[in-house]
Amino acid sequence: MAETLLIICPACDGANRAPSDKPVVKARCGTCHRPLFEGLPLALTAQKFERHVQRSSLPLLVDFWAAWCGPCKMMEPVFVQAARKLEPRMRLAKVNTEQEQALAARFGIMSIPTMILFKNGAEAARQSGAVDLQRLLAWVEQNI
Repeated sequence: MAETLLIICPACDGANRAPSDKPVVKARCGTCHRPLFEGLPLALTAQKFERHVQRSSLPLLVDFWAAWCGPCKMMEPVFVQAARKLEPRMRLAKVNTEQEQALAARFGIMSIPTMILFKNGAEAARQSGAVDLQRLLAWVEQNI
């Protein structure tokens, strides 16, 4: 019997169950009927962050960034490309450290961009600084 995945909807934050042996790339939310995966990073607030980290079966890669940060701006298109390549195996998300200062402090974000990979509700790996797509994908594969 296949394991059941719990996937949190990026639109309404509803919890969706899906068999792990079935493709979920075209799955839709049972509550709002929007796609569960759009190949784009999800913007997370502190409240949404908790739901996606603690409830989802999927690994979550979070980019902690700020609008004024030059390297963060360079990292943005790379992170979008990574979302297209890595979904639906994992969810990619962004946390604006200026808007979510308590969340950034909680994870000791000292430089940005900083990417943290969460698995099973806990931090599994961390990478600071802007990287190209190949390096980001290699780092994810090494730590997933």
